Amino acid sequence: MTKLTDDLKSKKLTTPERDDALEDLKVYGRDPRDAGPIFTREGIETLTRHALDSASESTSRNALRCLCNAMFLKPETRQMFVDLGYEEKACNKLKNDNRDDEFLISRLIFLTTYGTNIDLRTLIDQFDLADSVVQNLARHARQHSKDASKAKVDPMEEMALAETLKLLFNVTTFAPKHVGSFTPALPHIITMLHKHDVPPASTPLASPLSLLINALVNLQLDSEQAQSPFYPESEPTSVSERLIHLLGLSMKAYGESELEQTVTPLICVIRGVHEHAPKNVQQYIRDSLLPTEEDRQDVLGRGETLSSSLLRNITNPMIPKFGSAVSHLLFEMSDKDASKFVHNVGYGFASGFLFQNNIPIPETASEAAEAARAFNPITGQYLDAEKVQDLPEMTEEEKEREAERLFVLFERLKQNGLISVQNPVEKAFREGRVQELDDDGADAAEKVD
Repeated sequence: MTKLTDDLKSKKLTTPERDDALEDLKVYGRDPRDAGPIFTREGIETLTRHALDSASESTSRNALRCLCNAMFLKPETRQMFVDLGYEEKACNKLKNDNRDDEFLISRLIFLTTYGTNIDLRTLIDQFDLADSVVQNLARHARQHSKDASKAKVDPMEEMALAETLKLLFNVTTFAPKHVGSFTPALPHIITMLHKHDVPPASTPLASPLSLLINALVNLQLDSEQAQSPFYPESEPTSVSERLIHLLGLSMKAYGESELEQTVTPLICVIRGVHEHAPKNVQQYIRDSLLPTEEDRQDVLGRGETLSSSLLRNITNPMIPKFGSAVSHLLFEMSDKDASKFVHNVGYGFASGFLFQNNIPIPETASEAAEAARAFNPITGQYLDAEKVQDLPEMTEEEKEREAERLFVLFERLKQNGLISVQNPVEKAFREGRVQELDDDGADAAEKVD
């Protein structure tokens, strides 16, 4: 560090010597316990000046690697960088048509979005951050459009794309009033979403697909610029088909943690696409995700279809964000009408959402009476498909045991303060409506008024 700091004044080191020193520093900096000087204000300033003031591209990139590693390992160094006032030079370097620079600078700015007072508005309005991000995404989209690129993909190309998408998501999250500046990125993101091969079935949302979807979450899908990429005239449902295909694969591949963290953004994007789609696209999405006649042959949520899988996870307490996102999507696909919502998914799945959102729960599903085949409004299953349980009638002894069980259950609930109503068995005793059974159990247990 001393050698590199002194070189800022004396310029005695040759470019290869400077690069060798930075390479050694990168190795030492992997373990903060033995590299304290790197993580001081002086250390961060030395790295920043070599990274953004140097005329040598190799020196600049070597210093950027050290700087990014330091900011990743020690969060307090991020504010040290911001305090130096080098944001404009960093944004200018992001304009370079070079994937190494794109990767390093995007990562650098991305890290400063956590735990610093960086002014993202200034980066967007004065330093052209949004324009640079859009241009880099346009370059990646052109690369994805080349058939030859599928044969051999440059790893740095994929790494740079990942950092740009992460930066886009964070900036639009922390500077929501400037989201519109990134709207021109929409067609490029959609192009890559279409052109990128779907990963193996075990990880259908592996990078960069998950990052492409995350990038769409904050963007203005209701803008005029979004209409053409999302609903092209030649194939208006093509984007919806792609998203729903990925959703179907994801529901089979991922467990609870992945559904909550990785698949929830996909549900949010489908929701946005549906909300602003033409009627024919909306109908395609509804036909793909709402329960079908096949689903209603059984209690809703028990089948193997995509809609059944979504419904099963609505009430899973381990994935609340995912369940909430699915419920909102299904409600909006029901025209935000409580009766239609109950009609589509049954009271069992609809009631919790309606209650949590202070939406009056309808007494009946209005469409049930109009349906060609009546269905159970609680389970959503067709009535003529319900299986009648052929159970033997309870004996008098079984009835007495069940009455005792209910009596004890009511008493426990009262003691715990969970109910305040009178025990119905106790009430029957007080009103003289209960008689003891004869030894042979022939007499009725309760008078019939």
